[in-house]
Amino acid sequence: MTENKSNKDLLFQYAGNGAQLLGGLLIAVFLGKWIDAKAKFSFPFFIWLLPLIVIIGMILKALKDTSKK
Repeated sequence: MTENKSNKDLLFQYAGNGAQLLGGLLIAVFLGKWIDAKAKFSFPFFIWLLPLIVIIGMILKALKDTSKK
């Protein structure tokens, strides 16, 4: 990130990241629920796995975006 970004730009960037995280988690939960229903698992495996993958991916993205180059 550049040093001369305004607070408004940073606010929009973080709001976008938050919306992306929320959207990704919603899609992952519903997709996991659908896969678990189709596969007829007794334990909700994909409803736990897919959101975990989204969270790990967003953490890695945040680390990459905020690291100094």
